[in-house]
Amino acid sequence: MQLENKVAAVTGGTAGIGKAIVEIFLENGAKVAMMARNAEKAEKVISELGVGDRLIFIKGDATSQDDVEGFVDRTAEAFGTLDILVNNAGGAGTDLQPTVDLSDEEFDLCIKWNLYSTFWGTRRALKIMLEKKWGRIINISSMEGKHGKPIVTAYTTAKHAINGMTKSVAREVGTEGVTVNAICPGLIVTDILQTNGPKTAEAMGMTLDEMIDYFTSESAIKRPNKAEEVAAVALLLASEAGAGITGTQLSVDGGTAQY
Repeated sequence: MQLENKVAAVTGGTAGIGKAIVEIFLENGAKVAMMARNAEKAEKVISELGVGDRLIFIKGDATSQDDVEGFVDRTAEAFGTLDILVNNAGGAGTDLQPTVDLSDEEFDLCIKWNLYSTFWGTRRALKIMLEKKWGRIINISSMEGKHGKPIVTAYTTAKHAINGMTKSVAREVGTEGVTVNAICPGLIVTDILQTNGPKTAEAMGMTLDEMIDYFTSESAIKRPNKAEEVAAVALLLASEAGAGITGTQLSVDGGTAQY
């Protein structure tokens, strides 16, 4: 599961699951580019990890096609190639409400942030990977990509679509040395959850702690997952050890969706 001489690009790489994936890829020898909107946070991560020029930051917004495609191109330019793409950027946003009250604009933004960003990055990366006949595309989906919860209609729709895209693209490129997989995490307690979670919980008529209990009560382990647990699966999928795994939606949700 080593990544020596591999180049990885990770969207949303400065916090939460994205940061954990950046860290484990670097620990296993990869060169990594990370994209995010907050340059100050990125510089802090670069300083904290202290791996020199093996880690670079490219500022970008996952809702912008130019930014996402440019991120793929600039990663390949900086390191000479691209081997691994992790489409991690996304989320449920903060405008969470019942479907009957969901506006077109709010729905579109969530779809663009999650689904379109994954599509744009995948399409661009495949141009590089298919030419070299080696590549790994890892889409960070969600347990909401397998079943649903109230108040997150747009997010659930996007994640189901990402899982479908994963299956289709994997079938297209399976004989070309490229694997395409999705990881479906359960609830992860991150800074973003602490910031945006109370509003989600309020929309569901709960406190944040009650919402966390609600999301984890259906799991086998009865606790939130950790970002590092998702990153470990990403490492497997990115490495030669994962060469036989493609088109899957691997749950890292403590046994919530047991399929």
